[in-house]
Amino acid sequence: MQFVELAPLFILLLSVGAVAGILAGLLGVGGGVVLVPAFYYVFASLGYETQYLMQICLATSLATIIITSLRSLRAHSQAHSVDWTILRAMVLGLVVGALLGMWMVQTLHSTALQIIFGAVLICIGVYMSFSRADLRLLPEFPAGGLQHAIATFIGFMSVLMGIGGGSFAVPAMTLCGTKIHRAVATASGFGAIIAIPSVFGFLFVHIPEAASPPFTVGSVNILAFVIVICASLLTAPFGAYVSQRIDPKPLKKLFGVFLICIAFNMLRLALIA
Repeated sequence: MQFVELAPLFILLLSVGAVAGILAGLLGVGGGVVLVPAFYYVFASLGYETQYLMQICLATSLATIIITSLRSLRAHSQAHSVDWTILRAMVLGLVVGALLGMWMVQTLHSTALQIIFGAVLICIGVYMSFSRADLRLLPEFPAGGLQHAIATFIGFMSVLMGIGGGSFAVPAMTLCGTKIHRAVATASGFGAIIAIPSVFGFLFVHIPEAASPPFTVGSVNILAFVIVICASLLTAPFGAYVSQRIDPKPLKKLFGVFLICIAFNMLRLALIA
């Protein structure tokens, strides 16, 4: 494929990566909630809308999360903000949930995955916009079987959504008595634990070459992965710089409303397909 044919894809993916990096630095949101719908709209607009498209978007988003999660975990670890006790205890459940999620993604049509993504994204958007920071259900994070069940659920749902787990893990930890900054720092490690085993599996999923964008291996689009990682790593510091000079809380609520709008549009596209 000639560069002229790749140019629109390259430019759109570069824009997606730049915006995702700014939002991550500004609001601390996981890239997946932005990247999955962005990938979908980019690939669909260029004529790659097939029954496998949502699977490719989820897998590619998870691939980018491996890099961003490890980078974020390193920064939080240096600041001594990570609760390693919770993180280590959650590993097995997260991996089991991620593998179950990967299996589920392979069995579902792109339209079904769109509906799931849209419905869950509405819940995430509502939580970001209207949740109370002081709401608590338990005085401390549970141990034993309940902890493993929570970890498995987070891993499973994160792969179905193509996200790093923070959208589920941070509320789960804060509702169980963990301070918000420690919850965010600890959840930063969930992404790599969830993404590494699931992406490894997605690399071996067979998708017909004619049904996938160029440079797709299994379900992972390598071109999108490389471009988005490079662009987001460059722009994330700018978002962090801005966040230190303004109050990000009103923006986070507004972003929650924005996610709800994205979710409804994803559901609309799924229902008219």
